Amino acid sequence: MRILGIDPGLRTTGFGVVDVRGSALTYVASGTISTLHLDTSDLPGRLGVLFDGIREVVERYQPDHAAVEIIFVNVNPQSTLLLGQARGACITALVSRQLGVAEYTALQMKKAVVGHGRAAKSQVQEMVMRLLRLPGLPGTDAADALGLAITHAHVGQAMGRLAQATSLQRKNTGSYKDGRSH
Repeated sequence: MRILGIDPGLRTTGFGVVDVRGSALTYVASGTISTLHLDTSDLPGRLGVLFDGIREVVERYQPDHAAVEIIFVNVNPQSTLLLGQARGACITALVSRQLGVAEYTALQMKKAVVGHGRAAKSQVQEMVMRLLRLPGLPGTDAADALGLAITHAHVGQAMGRLAQATSLQRKNTGSYKDGRSH
């Protein structure tokens, strides 16, 4: 199974790809998609770069699943709205390629990768490097994206086993059908 992790950001979006075989994780690729070359007032252009960049990553690495970080409200509501739009562009790009999208908070990812939810970015980088046996530290955005892929590898497998053992089914509450929520 190949998992793509996405750490959305309007300036820089991190991505990380890992292969999972049983409990073994193998690094495939990681990097960032940057919009720093565009004017900050060009929101549509920046969202377009993110959308196209994620579609290119999906086309190149052919993941089976994707995991994206959930955004919470920051101190600045305007920043939260902009970040939400970047996240939406990333998710739309994934869905346009028929990928299922799992969502995890930064706290969940840090707990899964480091062992506690208040871990510093440097701790996430170090653990990702160790878990994937990388020769050096990945950048912070790529490390977070790889951490999301690692989280999904562990949590996704556990949820799959739980679903097989129980009648765990996705509920349609809050889902969209024909443009309406029900």
